[in-house]
Amino acid sequence: MPETIVDPHLTGAVWPESHPGEDPVLYGHVDLQPKGAFEARSVQTFRLVYTVGRYGLDDTGSIRVVFRFVGDGGAPQFDDPAGYDYVTAETSTGANIKLGYGNTGHQRPFFKALTARLSGGYLREGDTITIVFGDTSQGSPGMRLQTFCESGFEFKVLADVCAVGHYVPLPESPSIAIVPGEPVQWRAVIPTLRRPDERFHLGLKAEDKWGNPSHKAQGRLHLIPSLPVDGLPDEVDFPLGEKALMLDNLSVAEEGDLRIDVMAGNTRVAEAGPLLIRSGPYSGYWGDLHGQSGESIGINTAREYFDFARNKAFLDVSSHQANDFQVNNAFWDLINELTAHHQEDGRFVTFPGYEWSGNTAVGGDRNVFFRTEGRPINRSSHALLPDRSDLDTDANDARILFDKLEGEDCVVYAHVGGRYADIAFAHDPRKETAMEIHSAWGTFEWLLTDGFPLGHRSGVVCNSDGHKGRPGASYPGAASFGAYGGLTCFLAEELTRDGIFDCLRRRHHYGTTGCRMHLDVRAQFAGDATLFDQDPNAFPETASKSVNEVMMGDIVQTKDSSVELRIDVAAHAPIERIEVRNGSETIEILRPYGEDDLGNRIRVIWSGAEYRGRGRQTLWKGSATFEGASIDRIAKINAWNPERLLQQKGSDSVVWETLTTGNFGGFDAYLNGDTGDRLRVASNHGDLERPLADIGLEDEILEAGGLERRIRVFRLPDVNPHREMTRTLTVPVKPDGDNPLWVCVTTEDGFQAWSSPIYIFK
Repeated sequence: MPETIVDPHLTGAVWPESHPGEDPVLYGHVDLQPKGAFEARSVQTFRLVYTVGRYGLDDTGSIRVVFRFVGDGGAPQFDDPAGYDYVTAETSTGANIKLGYGNTGHQRPFFKALTARLSGGYLREGDTITIVFGDTSQGSPGMRLQTFCESGFEFKVLADVCAVGHYVPLPESPSIAIVPGEPVQWRAVIPTLRRPDERFHLGLKAEDKWGNPSHKAQGRLHLIPSLPVDGLPDEVDFPLGEKALMLDNLSVAEEGDLRIDVMAGNTRVAEAGPLLIRSGPYSGYWGDLHGQSGESIGINTAREYFDFARNKAFLDVSSHQANDFQVNNAFWDLINELTAHHQEDGRFVTFPGYEWSGNTAVGGDRNVFFRTEGRPINRSSHALLPDRSDLDTDANDARILFDKLEGEDCVVYAHVGGRYADIAFAHDPRKETAMEIHSAWGTFEWLLTDGFPLGHRSGVVCNSDGHKGRPGASYPGAASFGAYGGLTCFLAEELTRDGIFDCLRRRHHYGTTGCRMHLDVRAQFAGDATLFDQDPNAFPETASKSVNEVMMGDIVQTKDSSVELRIDVAAHAPIERIEVRNGSETIEILRPYGEDDLGNRIRVIWSGAEYRGRGRQTLWKGSATFEGASIDRIAKINAWNPERLLQQKGSDSVVWETLTTGNFGGFDAYLNGDTGDRLRVASNHGDLERPLADIGLEDEILEAGGLERRIRVFRLPDVNPHREMTRTLTVPVKPDGDNPLWVCVTTEDGFQAWSSPIYIFK
């Protein structure tokens, strides 16, 4: 049986205020068979029987079965009896029934709607409508379930018994549980920066093909560390039925670089790390502060959300960010209750907060995080809230929001989701400390770079903006979310609310597309420079001190004509490149290899988006043909949806049909030693053709319009062993305005990391 159904009294949803009557018996009831637990993305058949209530169901009346927006199960269809997701319906009387489906056929959060409408007849009390989801009677394989787990997946049934267009929810709708599949990949997680003798934890789990932690894994795992680890056993038994296992209170006494091999017998099934043990003022704490649960637009409960963040994604820091126009007062109280309950200094830091979700025209999406519970919520609107008693507390545009936050102990992120933030319309540098430039919605460097000419001095964060109940490990599944969710590393003195807030206000953090790599960026000055405690443009009376070195996020004034920029990276995978940037300009590309190291591996990458708004996803259909050469194998890059086409075709070609949404995907083709003739890339957004012999270290680029939409081709070494890089380079300081010095690191497996800029001015 399902474990947990989201409490409808906590859900921001509006139903008709007028309806035929109060007694539930008037509307009928519904049953679903079979019930129970079903594997994610399995193919099933469900028979839903609606029994008409005392009112009957009039001609052109209908029932509607609605599902949550975030679901990525197969869309019901009525035209192909042999295809997936075929749906049929009949009445017990033979009255005609017409089916229709729309992905936006109902209201938020139940956007997806199948409507069964009577046509040319009526039904009496006790008559039935039977809907078969995944009807296999004419050859259909069945209905494809969503790719992610949900303890209470509802077939929510509404009835318009009087044919007036008002759909009233039945008092009880059936539900099932969606559970993980077989494990295909072990994961081992440790932090990336700790001081000697500082405690940390190792998280272990096995995921199914869609990224769900699986309860079907078991076995004895041997743990082989590269450094002595106090408290780490030589082996551990992973028990059947558990989705994750954590080993707490680990520590390393001496400085060094720790990686832990996880072995099953003689096979290495996972590697944890790198974890750098360094003496210094800061440790690195990993967080995903932006996601939602089923009380708003996501799935599962807020309580399950925090449990996943701490115990299955192994995060150090978390927050819940529901769309404000769906947060009723009861849910706001619950969010505050849950953050207070889960807050534990030194282990798991939580912040109460919400997503201010105004339209882009009035400022766009912002995340608000409070240091303490009990603070007011100033919504962008009451769009889905029937209780109007606190309507006067709303902040209907982002400027008003910042006014209302005056005096509050909070920080704000701007981000890009359904609505993107317009930071030119509104930005308060005293509160809005960071730009979220990556999430499950895609990659949006432009949100940060748009602020440079405006004089904004913001840090970089990445989060999941996850809706699928997996904060900190947010796979995109099979829906329009095209990227794996991001993470932020907070370089803080301590894992407390005060420590993380101090980190945020100094921008001492960096973001990734979901990996945990170590990144340190420092600027060194020949003469004395002035480091400001806060942004002097926003805080004219801020304290300052004389320094010779600063770290990412710092704001500093210098008389030097150049600075020495030192970059240290330690990653989970080989490093493909490091882009060094001054503002929007890439001033140098660093690689751990050179032209002489290149081999017979050709990388083909497609990236970008259509535009900045909701429908930004770019569909890529294409092929690459290596004329006169043969492909030994290909390796996919950021191919998160295994159902999308990306495969080798014949001996010399690769074909694909994939999505990007500001991020990138692609493949490596390992050629069989022969140089071949030409590479021909043909796509729905343009073609690129080059002699294979001319493809080298530097990118060959096809600009394809849209928003930074392009195809890139370049050559890599056959094997790249370099997972660590340290580089120092001299960077000229421009005399006018800010010099925002920051880096973007790309690893060979497609992950990226961005440092918060160091803001240097003369």
